[in-house]
Amino acid sequence: MKPIKKPASIKNRIALYNLISTALLILVVFTVIYRIVSFSVNRDINNDLQVEINLHTAYVAKQDVFIGLVDKAEWTETEHQEIVINPVFVQAFDTKGNSVEKSPNLKGESLRFQMNTISKDYGDTHVAGIAIRQVQSPLFYKGQLKGYVIIAMSIEQPVMVLDNLLLVLLVAYPVVLLILTFVTRIVAGQTIKPALDIIAATRNITDNNFNERIALPKKRDELYALSLAINGLLDRIENAIAREKQFTSDASHELRTPLAVIKGTLEVMIRKPRTAEEYNEKVQYCIREVNRLNHMVDQLLLMARFEDQKLAAQLKPVVLDEVILQALERYSPKIEAKNIAVIFDFKEHFEIISDAGMTTLIIENILSNAIKYSRDGGSIIISLSVDGKGVKCTIEDKGMGIAHDDLGKIYGQFYRSEALDHADVKGTGLGLSIVKRLCDLLSIHLDIKSTKDVGTTVTLEFARQ
Repeated sequence: MKPIKKPASIKNRIALYNLISTALLILVVFTVIYRIVSFSVNRDINNDLQVEINLHTAYVAKQDVFIGLVDKAEWTETEHQEIVINPVFVQAFDTKGNSVEKSPNLKGESLRFQMNTISKDYGDTHVAGIAIRQVQSPLFYKGQLKGYVIIAMSIEQPVMVLDNLLLVLLVAYPVVLLILTFVTRIVAGQTIKPALDIIAATRNITDNNFNERIALPKKRDELYALSLAINGLLDRIENAIAREKQFTSDASHELRTPLAVIKGTLEVMIRKPRTAEEYNEKVQYCIREVNRLNHMVDQLLLMARFEDQKLAAQLKPVVLDEVILQALERYSPKIEAKNIAVIFDFKEHFEIISDAGMTTLIIENILSNAIKYSRDGGSIIISLSVDGKGVKCTIEDKGMGIAHDDLGKIYGQFYRSEALDHADVKGTGLGLSIVKRLCDLLSIHLDIKSTKDVGTTVTLEFARQ
């Protein structure tokens, strides 16, 4: 089995990337420096050679009567005598390539000659063991080719300068890279330190201290945004865990009683033989309890789902009167069964800005309670009106009502006031808790007024824009 290679740390990768990029940049800079110096040195040499060529071509071209290719008085100059300090070598050739004149410092040496060369020809070579650069140029007298002149200068000093510069750059390059290696590691360490602090802080967050958060860096850079995002993620996870715990607690607490009732009913059924009608009655009872369990689970799931739905609410125009009519249509069997008179007259449509699905749940839960707690033959009055910048919806029933002392408790989960005293009123005690939560999410003002044995009035105020 091959050993698994440990991946390089971000610190080392940052240092490596910075080192490579900086090394390439320095290499380019060193190359440019060398090229610029080399170009400058070679240009100066070529300019000096060009000056000498111009002097000799002008000497021949300006003669009234052709007397020679070279001014012999020039040989007395120091540069044509010396071979060590800034020597200038001159040699003249006739049209057949025979040497006719040369400077004293050439002695027994001869410059390299190329026959039939019309244009100036530069080249590097050696003479008397000295590195030189020479240029050959034709000499014309009144348009007639009279010969050639070759000018050469020593390039040992410029070559030495360039060689020394190249040596310095080659030695300096690895030294600079070595220094950069240490510097980039230090800089990378300082750069990655806030990220390491974030990792350490995240590791310290466990189930026992899940409310702790990462300290935000002082600089509002990418690490600040990362810390902010992680804290937001931790908030969502904490809320999800809290909802899960709440759901588990609520479900285990509230489902135990209906399950015990169903179990007891089934145990009673099998103790002795019973008639078909008795079996049917007990089975129907168990079915109703199972339906109630399903309804309770659905509402518990709604409570958990809407805990953190502020950002998920899709606000758009909703026709409130149509939502109410659709809810009344769904509850029409229960309304007819209790012979309840529903009074709902409107002459225009009332448009609000809200989430359609959540608004429907609010109306359905309020209507469900109004129907559930209304007496047979009672009435429910629904009214809509424009109030300032909003729409006011009022749902009033003439049912059992709620005691004044209980009004502050009605939004609590599983609270059912005195309805438990009425065997014919079934419920979970979650309806108003869901309504309250949804109203808070949608910024809907909710107000409930009730008088025991008189009835309850629920007022909702929706925004129109």
